[in-house]
Order: sequence, then structure tokens, then C-alpha cells
Amino acid sequence: MHHGPAAELGVDNASAKKSRLGVWFFFVYLFFYAGFVVIGVLNYELLSHEVWGGLNLAIVYGIGLIVFAVLLGVIYNYLCSQYEDSLNREEQKP
Repeated sequence: MHHGPAAELGVDNASAKKSRLGVWFFFVYLFFYAGFVVIGVLNYELLSHEVWGGLNLAIVYGIGLIVFAVLLGVIYNYLCSQYEDSLNREEQKP
């Protein structure tokens, strides 16, 4: 039994905007991740200081990076959907 695609794929009018947004988000995340690495390399004792509820900075910063990555992914998905909807509506206008 052959199943076809769930949706017809066409031209992605928003690919340039989505790519640019992805690169921006990559560099934003890289900045925060580099901060974690720099602290770990230059002042690793700082990561052992208790900062919140008995957790040290390394744990809080690390979990924060994971949550931030997920948040960026959700925002990226939302914005890309908005770009696609907007550009597809413009293309359909006569």
C-alpha cells in the first residue's frame, strides 16, 4: 500500500527569511553558550557557587541554556510560520 505525502510541497517563499532568522538565533545562543564556556575555562570556581535553592551556577546556567534553546526553537517555529503564511497570502493575491 502506497501512501502519498501528507501535504503538497511547493516553493518555499520564506526560505531566505527563515535562514536569516536561524543564523541570528544561532549567534544569540552561541553568545550565551560561549559565556558558559569562558566561565568554565577562566574562572571555574565561580561555577561552584550556590546561586539558587541549593543549586550551583553550573547547574542553573546549564539548565538555563537548555531551556533557552527550547524557547528559541519555539519562537523560531512561530516566526517561520508567520513568514510563510504572510508570503503565501501575498503570492495568492491576483
